[in-house]
Amino acid sequence: RAGCLATSPGHVARCPLSSRHLRSPAPGSPASAMNIFRLTGDLSHLAAIIILLLKIWKTRSCAGISGKSQLLFALVFTTRYLDLFTSFISLYNTSMKLIYVACSYATVYLIYMKFKATYDGNHDTFRVEFLVVPVGGLSFLVNHDFSPLEILWTFSIYLESVAILPQLFMISKTGEAETITTHYLFFLGLYRALYLINWIWRYYFEGFFDLIAVVAGVVQTILYCDFFYLYVTKVLKGKKLSLPA
Repeated sequence: RAGCLATSPGHVARCPLSSRHLRSPAPGSPASAMNIFRLTGDLSHLAAIIILLLKIWKTRSCAGISGKSQLLFALVFTTRYLDLFTSFISLYNTSMKLIYVACSYATVYLIYMKFKATYDGNHDTFRVEFLVVPVGGLSFLVNHDFSPLEILWTFSIYLESVAILPQLFMISKTGEAETITTHYLFFLGLYRALYLINWIWRYYFEGFFDLIAVVAGVVQTILYCDFFYLYVTKVLKGKKLSLPA
């Protein structure tokens, strides 16, 4: 791809526009590489989504789930995977994109329509405009390329890093979370932590580095740190996760 920086013979080219989570890369670019951290990260992400959907469907309730966070995740996947209409890299790549998009909208449907009566809107009060507007502005100012698809992809990366805040805010207001909800949050945080290791692996073994994705990933992982601590010290010991309201 034009714009890739040539490196020494035998070293992977460093192409900042091609290394993205499930982003369609140029043929032969490093983004097509798969390692155990990326794969387990994808599987952790998928596990989190399935856990949440099963929780809502089996209990016939979305109590304790932030509809606003799920709306933000739906927006993340919608703006990130618009390249489904323009390019194809692999069956795995396309399948995962479609699963993420479909599951995110299915979750929103269950919360706001099918099980709307169980939705706790009184505690889901985070002002999401304080996330969407700054993130939108930042994606216009700091991106890899000033083009519509690139800006929307960058927007999705920035927004994903903070999309969980309404859920964490809701837990802080109620003071507790159901065990199954904590499992969902754990696997969601684990996915991002594994992707950070993936970026480190690729930097050392492929000579590739995407500053936008890494910084956003670090921010997202930091937001989960307190939760990880409570999960290990309480939930894994059979105790209910509770916080001072």
